Amino acid sequence: MRLQAALFLAAWVAPAAAVYLDEVNHVDFHHALLGTPSPDSTFFLKPPSSSNASLLYTISDRLTAGAVNPRDGSLLWRQNLSRSDGPAAGFLRGEDGNNAVVGAAGGYVSSWGAHDGKLIWENHFTDGVVADLELLALQDASAKSDARDSIALLAADGTGIVRRMGADSGNIKWEYKDDGGDVPFQVSSSSTEVFYISLQSALLKGYKIKVTALDPVTGRQTRQLTLNSENDVATPESVLFVGANTASPLIVWADKSQKTVKVNVIGTKQVNSVTVDNTSGEEIKRITVHAPHKLNSLPHFLIHYATATGAWAEVYHVDLKSSEVNKAYQLPYLQGQSTVATSSIDANVYFTRITGSEVVVVSSASHGILNRWPLQSSSSDRALNAVAEVVSRGDSVAVRSATLLDSGDWQLIRNGQAEWTRHEALIGTMAAAFAEADDQEDLAHELEVEGHESLHGAYIHRVKRHLRDLQHLPDWLKELPKRIFSSLLTDEVTNLDSFGVSKSVILATENGRVYALNTGNQGKVSWSVKAAEAAAWNVKAIVTRPGVATIYPDDGSSVSVDVSTGDIIARTPPTNVKVHSIAVVDTESSPLPVTLSIREDGTPAASFEDKDGFLVTTSVDGRVLGWLAQDNKSPVWEFVPPVGQKVIRATARPAQDPVASIGKVLGDRSVLYKYLNPNLALVTSISEKDHTASFYLLDGVSGKVLHATTQKGVDTTQPIASAMSENWFAYSFWGDISSERSSKGYQLIISELYESPFANDRGALDSAGNFSSLHSSSVDGLPLPHVESQAFIIPEPISHMAVTHTRQGITTRLLLCTLPSSNSVIGIPRPVLDPRRPVGRDPTSAEAEEGLFRYAPFLDFDGKWFLSHGRDVSGITTVLSSPTLLESTSLVFAFGGDIFGTRATPSEAFDILGKSFSKVQLLLTVVALGVGVAVVAPITRKKQINMLWKA
Repeated sequence: MRLQAALFLAAWVAPAAAVYLDEVNHVDFHHALLGTPSPDSTFFLKPPSSSNASLLYTISDRLTAGAVNPRDGSLLWRQNLSRSDGPAAGFLRGEDGNNAVVGAAGGYVSSWGAHDGKLIWENHFTDGVVADLELLALQDASAKSDARDSIALLAADGTGIVRRMGADSGNIKWEYKDDGGDVPFQVSSSSTEVFYISLQSALLKGYKIKVTALDPVTGRQTRQLTLNSENDVATPESVLFVGANTASPLIVWADKSQKTVKVNVIGTKQVNSVTVDNTSGEEIKRITVHAPHKLNSLPHFLIHYATATGAWAEVYHVDLKSSEVNKAYQLPYLQGQSTVATSSIDANVYFTRITGSEVVVVSSASHGILNRWPLQSSSSDRALNAVAEVVSRGDSVAVRSATLLDSGDWQLIRNGQAEWTRHEALIGTMAAAFAEADDQEDLAHELEVEGHESLHGAYIHRVKRHLRDLQHLPDWLKELPKRIFSSLLTDEVTNLDSFGVSKSVILATENGRVYALNTGNQGKVSWSVKAAEAAAWNVKAIVTRPGVATIYPDDGSSVSVDVSTGDIIARTPPTNVKVHSIAVVDTESSPLPVTLSIREDGTPAASFEDKDGFLVTTSVDGRVLGWLAQDNKSPVWEFVPPVGQKVIRATARPAQDPVASIGKVLGDRSVLYKYLNPNLALVTSISEKDHTASFYLLDGVSGKVLHATTQKGVDTTQPIASAMSENWFAYSFWGDISSERSSKGYQLIISELYESPFANDRGALDSAGNFSSLHSSSVDGLPLPHVESQAFIIPEPISHMAVTHTRQGITTRLLLCTLPSSNSVIGIPRPVLDPRRPVGRDPTSAEAEEGLFRYAPFLDFDGKWFLSHGRDVSGITTVLSSPTLLESTSLVFAFGGDIFGTRATPSEAFDILGKSFSKVQLLLTVVALGVGVAVVAPITRKKQINMLWKA
């Protein structure tokens, strides 16, 4: 009792989630992610500032625009441009020297500060979605800043709208509307005109490319051209390139046989046919056109051809007077895949070619190689696309390129050397799990062998084991000085790896890759491996055991990987069963847990052997089913909500949920006994018609409803989260606060379960020697728990809930909550949510001794509860918790968008020495005392002898 009181007191004297400044990035880590960068909207840009440094800008497939520091890959700012749930294309444009970048997604066009990402202006269009976005080549004389006006192309059903927006305010200066039924494709501009490119359906097949020239000042049509491309352009994807803001904007497409490339200088009717010089003898898989985007750049461009095993490129020059295209030179065919990036210095154009072994820079004017470097990258993945920035150094050049790899990683290569890597594929994490290496598995096996030996045999076996361990003695002695010095000079906050705070987290992403993150090393990626070739890998669960992690996707297959190295150990083929979820069952016949696939109708794919085992599953149609072991044909019980309601979530107690005490000690030393049923499940169902949310507490063995409550006026489109642990459960929603005043708000409900409302009373279970949920001798069947509930009004919604776990369950628990509005993760101490807090009065002396304080309906989120501190932890969908060997410490890991991890100490770190404790000072004190004793001992001895002689 005293220990629990001390822990509670510690939790309130120094709040659990408070983190000191020097602990940031030591006890926690954060991977701020953007997503896969868009190749057409990624660029280096020099915003106006005192320095001449460039920043790296992009918009990802998640419609998140941001700026990255090219030096270290850190994220400077980001903004989510998505405003709708439907798919939309994203665009981002910028020019050197401008203090703003312009982005678009869906029907929104916005301008953001290039340095800080602050919103400058935003337009919302309801008459179409943005199909293309460009910046005008020349600056408007009336503009107050250096920013350029924007040209947006909006596409609706059979209608294309071109709008010019002012750089400073976003006001629409003019509009051109085309309702002729053509497919709006793209916009481009030169120094004198704005071009609207659309695709006109031909009479028989294909599309004709129609170019409409507009006056940049008034937006009026000046002329219109139609190119005969119907034999080549079958779909909009057949058009390879439309140049924007160049001295000679181009339209490039290829014939269906890919033997000829057609090039048109926009604004002219002349179509140049370029014969593809394919000497490889292989089929061309991909053709990519690279051209500069600056107005003063030379009219040069490059066509990159890729086959299944190699690639080559050809450089072309455009004659501005005759609009003819001439081949200048060719980059040779090389085995393996490669990519090309374009960059400009004044009028000079440079092409950077990145292969699997080297980086080469050439000028567009001549085939001579300006510089080349061997590629020294830690990744062997193929480069998909890149953007480069070339710097002239006399007769030579230097280059840095931001390269997107097929693994989803974004890597910056400077002169052939990889500077940093951003693992953007982690934004698509589908499932994660804590894992432990199998370092102790061999020892456990040896001890198990010794346990089955005779006394003499076990002794001989142990002696042999110790002799074998002597082979590690030299390495241990070699590392001993380093361990001693590091233990003396290193803070405790970073020197706790031996206590289980350094664990691996295994993550499976939607692109088919598996990652391992080290929580003890700022979340660094230990390894990654391609585990599946599926375009969309829908992983349902990851199950770990010492040394092995098994990933279960929804197609019924599985992949097992080594936790330490990432090597694939085993695979199982897909089945014809669509997996809805994965269940992990402990059985008496197997020392390891057994995994069961649950079909979409809620039935287990196989039975399991356990005489007392049971299983609770959910189905896609909103049913909750109970199953007994050795029978997967028909459920024992079935829970179906009332008509009009549908089940959206079922929450159970965690598999590892130790309980330190079976009762709560009150201030008068009496005990309220907790209702500790390990088979509880909290089912959440909603009614969209009645705007209600119902919560049912079920007994998982019998399926009986132990407690039920219904909340009215609930907005079912808002997040509804729930969590359960020990003898309590919590849930949150947006709904009615008071029926009399019709006020609404975000609410957090906490409920505690007790065996009886009276202290020192165990209710119906008081005299029972044992009890069964299925065979109850009471009149009403299963005894119901006494429920204490309380509601709190919270300032923002909660999208996900979890609970911290410790090894023994002694430490105060935190309710982990994800806040999507503020992009934060908080940990609310459980004593704050105690439903027994006195209402409308101050606590008595006994209640105060128990730790209760006056109830307040509004629960403001204390800044000390924010585990993410001031970080912008975006898109979190799931939070995991894992115990360590320290009872005070729990590991927290969050994923779904960003990746975030930290250590939570709800009752402070009471079982480890703090950072203020100086080992060196203690050692010096002991040495000083030893020296003092050695000096004073002879003096004292001589004094005692002299006193005896005098006596």
